[in-house]
Amino acid sequence: MASVNRNFNDDISTPEKFVVTLELVPGREVNGQKLDKIKAIARESHEDGRISAVSITDNPGGNPALSPDALGHEMFNYGLDVIVHFTCRDTNRVGMESRALQLAHMGMKNILALTGDYSGTGYRGRGTPVFDFDSVILLSMINDLNNRLIKMGHSEIFRTGCAVSPFKYTEGEAMVQYRKLERKVDAGASFTITQLGYDIDKYEELLLYSRDHAINIPTLASLYLLGKRPAHPMNAGKVPGVHVSDKLLNRILKEYETPGEGKRHAIERTARLGVVLKGIGYNGIHIGGIHDSFDTVGKVLDRMDAIEHNWEDYREEFQEREPNSYYMYTSRKDPARVEQYKEKIKLNVGDSCHYLFLRTAHDWFFDKNATLAPVYKKISSSLTNTKTSWALKMFLEDPFKKLMLSCESCGDCGIQHVGFLCPESGCPKHTRNGPCGGSNKGYCEVNDDKLCVWVRAYYRMKRYSETDKLTGEFVPPRLWELKGTSSWINFHLDRDHQAEKEAA
Repeated sequence: MASVNRNFNDDISTPEKFVVTLELVPGREVNGQKLDKIKAIARESHEDGRISAVSITDNPGGNPALSPDALGHEMFNYGLDVIVHFTCRDTNRVGMESRALQLAHMGMKNILALTGDYSGTGYRGRGTPVFDFDSVILLSMINDLNNRLIKMGHSEIFRTGCAVSPFKYTEGEAMVQYRKLERKVDAGASFTITQLGYDIDKYEELLLYSRDHAINIPTLASLYLLGKRPAHPMNAGKVPGVHVSDKLLNRILKEYETPGEGKRHAIERTARLGVVLKGIGYNGIHIGGIHDSFDTVGKVLDRMDAIEHNWEDYREEFQEREPNSYYMYTSRKDPARVEQYKEKIKLNVGDSCHYLFLRTAHDWFFDKNATLAPVYKKISSSLTNTKTSWALKMFLEDPFKKLMLSCESCGDCGIQHVGFLCPESGCPKHTRNGPCGGSNKGYCEVNDDKLCVWVRAYYRMKRYSETDKLTGEFVPPRLWELKGTSSWINFHLDRDHQAEKEAA
């Protein structure tokens, strides 16, 4: 095929265009055979003409790797459009804005905004997890930067996308994941890419939810050339947000028993899933797992061209409907046979009482419209003016909040956004606008013996029909300058993030 310069923004903005992007994963090297292969795949992608852009991961798994900015710019310079993964894990808000300005200067405007995997291992141990922002706040920051650049007369502005993981099999996980997607779109996301899974009903669930909630942005579905080696950790839940069932794992292992057959089956499976996803309405596919050469991608795309006319014949192959797993919509094929979902996550009475107590206390003492709100403000002002606010914090606020919330004294309390659970002590990534995509069966990606704090919040609030309040609005970032101060006083004196939210 003739080589042409592709523009991802133009392609994804064309409704009739089925977009194909390719994910590349750099390692811990600046030169060498692996990097040469990645560059060769990128060059061949450009020459082939069917790839709209390559995406480059940002320290995948939280481990150090060659910067996607440097590698992406090299590929960008020889005519290939690039989507840069941009995570919140490794730098604070100053570093993130600086990086965004650098990308703008380099002419690289396609960004996939991600909260990111938890920190992995670097020089002499695990790196400090930063997570100053979550992906919603990152999208908002880039959107604001866009507007600022436009006002300054720049024509090159960012096209920002986000990720979503529909492969959640408890009600709480699924609902908070989709609600966060709504916040991402509100914050400026103009396209989304799914996580990886092989459950077509979950892929379709995302499309149906988007339709029912007016989420009108292009959606790409992730595919992966799934071989025996990566299938094991994916099945074991070691890759956050990815779903590979026991049934699929066993099928793959059997395929690899015959020499040379494993990869052939992987290519066929990828092509079949690709045409089914196109058939049900996805705007494109995002292909990963290509490590040898572009020839494998070419075989997948060629096979898709050959079989797409009868895509419905392959749909059943990817229908799993595992027993006692949450599906928001019934099966198209046979709704009568879908097993009713039985809730597996049960919170104890103490959790419910904890929620009710803190919710009531919040309504009494931390509502700007409460009758006594002016009195609380006057007391807070007096304590501040007499420099005795430390006494309130030391003898009343700290003991109460440490006992009830394992408070870390951030000074900018966000419990009211998370079902009166602390996002600082309860979430390793400190997310304030909904969960990351890494939970598994309701449990935290990092602390897998604990329920995700957002899942807990959902079930606490569901008991009182209040889940519509969860992730219902944008929450500004934490104000670090308040650390170690009284969050109670900061609230009443309009110093914390809620003052910004109310002003907006």
